[in-house]
Amino acid sequence: MSTQDVRQLLVEKGISASRPRMAILNYMLTHYNHPTADDIFRDLRTEVSSLSLTTVYNTLKLFAEKGICLSLTINEKQVHFDGHTHPHSHFLCNKCGKVYDLPQPEIHLDASMLEGHNVTNVHCYYKGICSECMKKSN
Repeated sequence: MSTQDVRQLLVEKGISASRPRMAILNYMLTHYNHPTADDIFRDLRTEVSSLSLTTVYNTLKLFAEKGICLSLTINEKQVHFDGHTHPHSHFLCNKCGKVYDLPQPEIHLDASMLEGHNVTNVHCYYKGICSECMKKSN
């Protein structure tokens, strides 16, 4: 995604396109490892000298509110973020801590179960041992 595309996406969502926000959004759209705010700060702090950890946290919160990224609470110790907002599930490896994308399962609910509710999003998390860790332990 070009710098102009990143800027345009922010403007379309009503967010001012500051240098830190553009760098964070570009990072989210080019890194598929479900980073934490700390990961993003560590990787961008030399590139964006004015960047603070608080700015990263606030920006990610804003992006999640505006639908630019997903906030994943799959791990009770830290929040991960995902720049890919299409419907999909996540898997957390209990051994290495990595978060992986999985296809979204089809969920069929009886409409009466949702009566009176307005569902805005659905998160489906799986936890266990990933294939890489399974290979290492065999």
